[in-house]
Amino acid sequence: MKSIVVRQPEELVIEERELPQPQAGEVRVKIRLAGICGSDSHIWHGHNPFAKYPRVIGHEFFGVIDAIGDGVTDRVLGQRVSVDPVISCGHCYPCRVGKPNVCTSLVVIGVHRDGGFSEYACVPASNAWPIPDGVSDRHAVMVEPFTIAANVTGQVSPIPEDIALVYGAGPMGLTTVQALKGVYGVSQVIVVDQIPERLAMAERCGADWAIDNRQHVLSAWLEEKQIRPTLIVDAACHPSILQEAVSLASPAARIVLMGFSSEPSSVAQQGITGKELAIYSSRLNAGKFPVVIDWLQKGLIDPDKLITHVMDYRQVHDAMTLFERDRQHCCKVLLTFAD
Repeated sequence: MKSIVVRQPEELVIEERELPQPQAGEVRVKIRLAGICGSDSHIWHGHNPFAKYPRVIGHEFFGVIDAIGDGVTDRVLGQRVSVDPVISCGHCYPCRVGKPNVCTSLVVIGVHRDGGFSEYACVPASNAWPIPDGVSDRHAVMVEPFTIAANVTGQVSPIPEDIALVYGAGPMGLTTVQALKGVYGVSQVIVVDQIPERLAMAERCGADWAIDNRQHVLSAWLEEKQIRPTLIVDAACHPSILQEAVSLASPAARIVLMGFSSEPSSVAQQGITGKELAIYSSRLNAGKFPVVIDWLQKGLIDPDKLITHVMDYRQVHDAMTLFERDRQHCCKVLLTFAD
């Protein structure tokens, strides 16, 4: 079989590998589609501190079960599945309190172990979520990106009366916008970015306001509109945003951080405690695959609004470069592995 492998930082190749055999408790998935994520790019360039090399990248993938390991009784051959990349122990403190995404022995498919940029992949059967017939392949491969939004919104419990401010109109921000509007019915969603084409995508995803903060001072714009955000999501992942978010937030607001920067954020405690703000962080997803599959079945979200390119896996270098460099016209790139 063919697999896309990062042998070492900056060395991305397509290798011929042996067809894997599922171990006990596993299924083998014949991959149809896989999505490119920023973390794949980070592994390629050596910027992901969790990755080990060589590595088959890819943690957003969908396919069909074509082999079943011993002990698996609740999956069948030919079943369409989307794969949750989060593998956890189920016993440690985070797992016991419903946070398997930060398990003390966390394994992420495509990061800590080989992933889905391959013609076949073996995964734990419990991580292969059956996809209903009414959900298309293109939507099925987008389940994982939307679980990021499900994890964020599941923590902060948005209500229609919220005024939400989302920093960043990339895939994380846009999935969050769709969840806020389509699932929770939030009355006002404001998106901030510096790329006009991405802001237009945010509007198509349901944003009520799309602000270019190169053209407008955000604090002045909010003051003019007499808006105090009650829910702020940092999907731009820059350490400078936290201080601004604290300053702009309404009293009793919630702020969610999604970034992995190692740079410190400078923020005064008084700004947080004076308003009794709640600060959340969100990583990966904590069992949100069935939540997103339900959203898809009910038509509450539309992944097609994020998918801008579909390319054959043999064009992976072009696809990854496009994803990295053309933020004006490229959002989510899918790789095809099978007809």
